[in-house]
Amino acid sequence: MTRPLQPGQWPYPRWIAHRGAGKLAPENTLAAFRAGAAHGYLMFECDVKLSLDGVPFLLHDDTLARTTNAQEALGIGLSGVAGEHPWGTLALLDAGSWHSPAYAGEPLPTFEAIARYCLQNNFFLNIEIKPTPGTEYHTGQVVASHAARLWHGAGVPPLLTSFDVPALEGALQSQPNLPRGLLLDRLWAGWLETALSLSCVAVVCDHLLWDRSSVTQAQSAGLKTLSYTVNDEQTARRLQALGLDGIITDRVDFFPAATTTAA
Repeated sequence: MTRPLQPGQWPYPRWIAHRGAGKLAPENTLAAFRAGAAHGYLMFECDVKLSLDGVPFLLHDDTLARTTNAQEALGIGLSGVAGEHPWGTLALLDAGSWHSPAYAGEPLPTFEAIARYCLQNNFFLNIEIKPTPGTEYHTGQVVASHAARLWHGAGVPPLLTSFDVPALEGALQSQPNLPRGLLLDRLWAGWLETALSLSCVAVVCDHLLWDRSSVTQAQSAGLKTLSYTVNDEQTARRLQALGLDGIITDRVDFFPAATTTAA
């Protein structure tokens, strides 16, 4: 059984590698996680969605075009929405050549493979639930169920986040003990009430949205505050001065990873 975080508990490091150090290596691949780990990072953010046959795997975009060789694969011009293809097809794709020749042949990883890598190395994970449009609630349910199974009795659970409220509702319904965070690209009306209604432990904002007022609102409600994607020193200093609990960055080669927790 996965134990819920206790009120005020926050066991995660402040610095988080975005998409597994996805600028130094192909994003959302095991190679990117290894690159982040080589720079001393202990926590990683990644995007998880479902294949047509229900296998959770890592990919940010809805479509395959940007980060795989889908259009040339198997001689059939595979393209389009990733979630409309079975895992057996997706597993054959090259998800590394788009980044650089050194990563040619790097596959799309299953969520299970990434989870086991993190568990074996005592790494922390922030899972962004990234549903194929129309599958939000179901994806939240399935990803949360897999996370609970993989982290069963294994220490600090992953933080589940999403921009999609139905995805977080599905995660809450499926595995209420797993910690959740609401992702925001704007402070829409009712964001704080929504986070609380979902029993979230954190809010994760575009760094431009955090100021003294928004931080105070979130923290006064008992929520932890995280920010994406922070790649310059001035922004990082501003957010640290505001007392943010988590900073997600691409620049694992620039910001030394803190090995202590934020609280």
